[in-house]
Amino acid sequence: MNLKHEFRDAWKVERENNKIEEVMKYSKEYMNFLDSGKTERTSALEVIRLAKESGYISIDEAISKGNVEPGDKIYANNKDKSVALFLIGDKPLEKGMRIVGGHLDVPRIDLKANPLYQEANLGFFKTHYYGGIKKYQWTALPLALHGVVILNDGSKVDICIGEDEKDPVFCITDLLPHLSADQMQKKLSDGITGEGLNLLIGHMPLEGEEKEAIEANILKILNEKYNMIEEDFLSAEIEIVPAGKARDLGLDRSMVLAYGHDDRVCSYAGVKAILDSESVEYTGVALCVDKEEVGSQGNTGMHSKFFENTVAELIALQENYCELKLKRAMSNSKVLSADVAAGYDPNFADAYEKRNSAYLGRGVVVSKYTGSRGKGGCNDANAEFTAEIRRIFNKADIVWQTAELGKVDQGGGGTIAYILANYGAEVIDCGVGVLNMHAPNEIVSKVDIYEMYKGYKAFYNINI
Repeated sequence: MNLKHEFRDAWKVERENNKIEEVMKYSKEYMNFLDSGKTERTSALEVIRLAKESGYISIDEAISKGNVEPGDKIYANNKDKSVALFLIGDKPLEKGMRIVGGHLDVPRIDLKANPLYQEANLGFFKTHYYGGIKKYQWTALPLALHGVVILNDGSKVDICIGEDEKDPVFCITDLLPHLSADQMQKKLSDGITGEGLNLLIGHMPLEGEEKEAIEANILKILNEKYNMIEEDFLSAEIEIVPAGKARDLGLDRSMVLAYGHDDRVCSYAGVKAILDSESVEYTGVALCVDKEEVGSQGNTGMHSKFFENTVAELIALQENYCELKLKRAMSNSKVLSADVAAGYDPNFADAYEKRNSAYLGRGVVVSKYTGSRGKGGCNDANAEFTAEIRRIFNKADIVWQTAELGKVDQGGGGTIAYILANYGAEVIDCGVGVLNMHAPNEIVSKVDIYEMYKGYKAFYNINI
């Protein structure tokens, strides 16, 4: 018996298992998912597309059918911003579910309701940032516009500008170093202000127009392409995200550099794992929600009744509904709160506690608790459930590690774990380590995201 424990090297394990090709294949599929889903809307619709390809039907179709049976595959779409996939298990829902719950929203910059203005012969959009960003990281980058505009007649127009190589891109300007003596004396957090995140969108005046001619030209272009007028901005959701596709990082192509790993990397793994499962004892759920980066509020966030209501519908289709069965279904469930961890970065070693950090290449990360400082706001998983996940991963030969977010008094953060735990469910955080978290481009290890996918699949399929 080996009394001492050491975390394993996932690359070494998968090389010995002749799985490196599968690691690369999975990573490529994930990168394609990222390129197709740059916003929570497009990500949710891509999840639904993948689900339909795998034989999933909508909850409305299931209701029309009148019943659900073991092996049925059902998806529920919540306002095109969050989605839940259900693989109905052999046991009734009131016995509990196996849920992998992640989120599709990502820190970004949104347009304000009245965004368009011109100044100094330049056209701009006013913006408001969403989620926890370092504002200075968003300057001097090629940016794209994504979103939807609801026109006055009620029709919906999808907008995507900046992703095709033939598209123009946009930019938030920064001050040249030659004139930045005062700026460089400020704290890093104050170098770029929230109201300074103005998006440069044009420069050419409209021919024949004297007053606000640059604004007029921009509106003319938008009207010709999307049939929109300035008032339509008031009922639009337009997001600013980094332009470009996910890329292999490193000479060995061992990592992925992309926008949106937090938290589409975990959401995709949960979706892929359930799509690759055919039959389960307990109903499996891949839950992909919105608004986590701003507190999980609203009708598409985890605090909404969307998931609870959908489970109630399925119980009614499976057997005679009563509220007690719904409460049992929720409290008897076991959950992996699928969210990322802070990957250890030796360039900023002072922020981490080395013995309890997530290292790239050591596989999927299990975090007993998150929170901040004195575990404030966290879900602290109990020893019994933590040990159960450990046994499942060991049985399936998953390379895994444990970690905290960083040094105790350095800061902190949270996930949706506590919300599901409030129902009485067993919940633990489980994801992968990320470098550059919340930056316009984040970094993950390809072998880690493969171990995460395998771990989620084992969670759906192995009962201990």
